[in-house]
Amino acid sequence: MTSPLVIAVPKELAPGEQRVATVPEVVRNLIKSGCEVRVEHDAGAGSYYPDTMFAAAGAKIVSERAGLLDGARIVLRVQPPTVTDIDQLAEGTIVIGFMNAANNLEAIKRMRDRKITAFSLELVPRISRAQSMDALSSQATAGGYVAVILGAQNCPKFLPMLTTAAGTIRPSTVLVLGAGIAGLMAIATAKRLGALVEAYDVRRAAGEQVRSLGAKFLELEINAEGQGGYARELTAEEKVKEQEMVSAAVARADIVITTAAIPGRKAPVLITKETVAKMQPGAVIIDMAAETGGNCELTQAGKTVREHGVMIIGPQNLPARVPFHASQMYAKNLLSFLSLLIDKNGALVTGFTDEILTASLLVHAGTVRHQPTLDLLEGSKV
Repeated sequence: MTSPLVIAVPKELAPGEQRVATVPEVVRNLIKSGCEVRVEHDAGAGSYYPDTMFAAAGAKIVSERAGLLDGARIVLRVQPPTVTDIDQLAEGTIVIGFMNAANNLEAIKRMRDRKITAFSLELVPRISRAQSMDALSSQATAGGYVAVILGAQNCPKFLPMLTTAAGTIRPSTVLVLGAGIAGLMAIATAKRLGALVEAYDVRRAAGEQVRSLGAKFLELEINAEGQGGYARELTAEEKVKEQEMVSAAVARADIVITTAAIPGRKAPVLITKETVAKMQPGAVIIDMAAETGGNCELTQAGKTVREHGVMIIGPQNLPARVPFHASQMYAKNLLSFLSLLIDKNGALVTGFTDEILTASLLVHAGTVRHQPTLDLLEGSKV
């Protein structure tokens, strides 16, 4: 009788990371498929999935990292593995998670040299068949929700309209810049809290989705929809027109949530320091693009800046602030992804020929398979 395929789930050690790569519900499914699941002690503590829940689902709780990884064929992660983590893996081990390759070239090089196989969830193609595996979207949903809650928490005003004995209070205005997954969730959440919501996106096609959520879509005669559903970069003339309209909308908003990002590029600046000076005292900016440079010129990643009576918050890793459900969604993304790697008998597939696996394969058999990452590695001093 062959030994079961061992899947290991380590505790995330990155500062501020509360999520875990699997949850008890998913563990049950993996065990039913014939796998052995090991979970490091307290891996789920930060997301409120204690060891007892994992054990009840059939997972083996392992106290030490070395024992967890010994004999593991697949390792499931949220954050990219560190060089120290990689050095504990046997040749041929499969690591699946967010890899943030452009900022982790040393780890990519080490996985290549140690012949580790790495699948990057950022590279999962946005095709209909891969929707259930789209961890970027699931975590962006969590982030968009948290951004609104963070904005409401720091805004000195009520969000909904209130009619009281002390008079009528007008609803606050929330402006969302960028109507992708995170932006749409932010719009929906702000509407539920009773705010007046405006939104803008350079992709005109986003207008229909924005309006369907009950928000006002700011119109500008620019179509900047690029390949793969992402936005292309605007021309110089388009940027001027956009800036004028956005500045006027920002100036009248009580809460501004920015989500605009271009894959592999620095986040575009949508709010200049001059625009911030025109905002109302007490206004709040939640810059969801803080980790890639920020959509506001004054944003500092991981910090709160106050200028002209305006609070500019540059949060990092927003999904980790709702770790219970963010982990649940992420774990189900991984379960769907694993369905391509594990056959009905609980064994690894013999080749990574599926188009989703091919697209998301970052490193394999001593070779960096993702060309943009390979180009970065060859052009660096790593």
